[in-house]
Amino acid sequence: MSNHVHSVFKPFLSDLELASLFDQDEDLLLEVSNKPGLSKIMFRLKGRSARECNLALNRKGSFWEHESFDHVIRPGNFDKTIRYVLNNPVKAGLVETWEDWKWSYCRAELLEIWRKK
Repeated sequence: MSNHVHSVFKPFLSDLELASLFDQDEDLLLEVSNKPGLSKIMFRLKGRSARECNLALNRKGSFWEHESFDHVIRPGNFDKTIRYVLNNPVKAGLVETWEDWKWSYCRAELLEIWRKK
């Protein structure tokens, strides 16, 4: 999309779960420290993509809004959410089908499900 990005993912651990490990077992903490929470994932995703976008546009400075608009996908709404994300470029009139949007990515096992729908 020209003015926003949709991404659906699940962190290995929530920030709260990760924080609670600091109070427990140091060995366990070392084991999970490479599994970042949502805030760290968003920080890295926005930081790296902002740098790449600024380079591509030959500009400097802030690229993304400071705040992310994240939403919890409630049980039973996963399919609806994925369908919305995949069809967003279609709804915007940028492509005929969601598969034509070259920047879409979907895990292989999910991709086969959505090709059938």
